[in-house]
Amino acid sequence: MNEEELRRRLAMLRTEHRDLDAAIGALIATESQDQLQIARLKKRKLQLKDQIAMIEDYLTPDIIA
Repeated sequence: MNEEELRRRLAMLRTEHRDLDAAIGALIATESQDQLQIARLKKRKLQLKDQIAMIEDYLTPDIIA
């Protein structure tokens, strides 16, 4: 992947992460008893966070002091 593709992927992952955060908040606010669904959404959110961090690390150049 080139840098532009990585930046597009990063934007997509951030959007999905934000959407999952909103969905989890809505489920918790409605006092949903579907704890399994909430756990799955949280797990997916953590996976996205890891992918976002990996791409950000790749795109950020190392600074040599």
